[in-house]
Amino acid sequence: MNLSYEKAVEMITSREKFHICLGLDRISKILKLMGNPQNNLKIIHVAGTNGKGSVCAILSKILTCAGYKTGLYTSPHILEYNERIKINQINIPQQDFANILQDISELAKRNDVYLTEFELLTACAFKYFADKETDICILETGLGGRFDATNVIEKNILSVITSISLDHVDRLGDTIEKIAYEKAGIIKKGCPVLIDKDNRGYSTVCEVANKNNSEIVNPKHSVDVFFENKKNYALYEDKKYEFNMLGLWQAQNLKLVFACIEYLNSIGYDINQKSVEKALKYVNWICRMQYIPKYNLLIDGTHNPDGARVLRESLDYYFPDTKRVWVYGSLSTKDYAQVMKILFKEEDEVYFYNFDYPNSVSYEDLKKVYSKGLFIKQKELEYLLAENKESLIIVSGSFYMIGSILQSGKNNGFFQNIAELDNII
Repeated sequence: MNLSYEKAVEMITSREKFHICLGLDRISKILKLMGNPQNNLKIIHVAGTNGKGSVCAILSKILTCAGYKTGLYTSPHILEYNERIKINQINIPQQDFANILQDISELAKRNDVYLTEFELLTACAFKYFADKETDICILETGLGGRFDATNVIEKNILSVITSISLDHVDRLGDTIEKIAYEKAGIIKKGCPVLIDKDNRGYSTVCEVANKNNSEIVNPKHSVDVFFENKKNYALYEDKKYEFNMLGLWQAQNLKLVFACIEYLNSIGYDINQKSVEKALKYVNWICRMQYIPKYNLLIDGTHNPDGARVLRESLDYYFPDTKRVWVYGSLSTKDYAQVMKILFKEEDEVYFYNFDYPNSVSYEDLKKVYSKGLFIKQKELEYLLAENKESLIIVSGSFYMIGSILQSGKNNGFFQNIAELDNII
C-alpha cells in the first residue's frame, strides 16, 4: 500500500528522526543498498555560511533556461517538504516523494540502518534525480560540509564555497578557520573549487584544495547591484541585467554564479547570454529579502549576525525613509541577541512571534534581550498586514517561524488562494 504524502511527512518528522547527527556512515550504507544512484549524477556542490541557497537558486534557473534538465536540492523548506527537491524549478510531486521515502525507509528498516530526517531526504533527492535522468544537479549542504549527508558523493563537476562567517559554532568550530575547514570538506580529489579571494576562509579552503590536487577557480570580475526606476539590476562586465532578487549582498553571490557559468562553458556546456538574461529577470528565491508590495511586506530568513548586517545595509539602501515594523523569532541555537542588536533601530516597532518548533526561543527570553519587543499573535499580524498603509513590515529570523506564519495564513484563509500564496513565496 502506497504511503500518502501526509503520512510520509509524519514519518520523517517523528521524534527519532528529528535530530542532526553528522557523519557519512548511515547515508553511505543506505545508498549502497539503493545501488548508489548519486554516482550517476553530474553535480555542482555548494557550501558556505551565507548565500549558498541564493547561488543554488540562480544557477538552477540559468541552467534550466539554457535547456538542461536541472535537479536542485536545498534546505530548509518553508511550507512543504517537497519544496526541497526540484527539477527545472518544479517540486517533486507529493506522491513521488512519498513513494520514494517509503521505499527507502523500508529498505533501511530491513537492514538496521537508522536514518535522520536529512539523510532520508538526501537519499530521496539522489534517487529522484537519477530516476529522472537529470543533466546536472545542484546540491546545497545542510550543515557544514565535511560530514554533511550530501557529501557522500565521490566526485563533482565543481565545488562552490560561498561567504563564510561564524554560525553553528557548537558543531563546526568557533573560528573562521575551523568553519572554513568543515565547509572545504566538500572539495573532491582532482575536482575544482570555486571561491572568491575576498572570502574570509580563503586561505583555509586553498590549503584543503591543494592537498586534494584540486584546481582553485577565482571569479575574474566584480558585480554591482543597484535599484533604478523601481527596478533592480545587476551590472557585470559593463552589461546591465534586470535582476529579480533584492539585496546588496547578491552582488557577491552573482560574482560566484557568473564565474561558475564561465567555468561550465569552458568545459563544454552551452549556456548563452539570452539564457542568463532570462534567468536573472525571473529568478526567485523564497523568503530571502522578498518584497510583497500588496502588504508592503518584506520576508527574509536572517538568522546570524553577518546576515543581519547585510540585511540592515540593504534595507537602508532600498527603503531609506520608511518606518520599519519587525516581526521576529529565532531558534536558541542562533546568536539572536547579536542579530537583534544589529537589526533593530531605536525608532523601529518590534514584535516577537512564538512558533511551535524544537529549540524556538520564547517571547520571554527574547524580551530579556530586547525589552521594547511586544508579543504578536497570528491574527494580530494579519490585521497589521491588512491595515498597513505606510510602514514596511519585515518578517525575519528563523525560516521555521516564517513557514509557521505563512502556513497559518494559508490555513485560515488570510491568503485567499494558493495562487496568491505562491506569489508571496
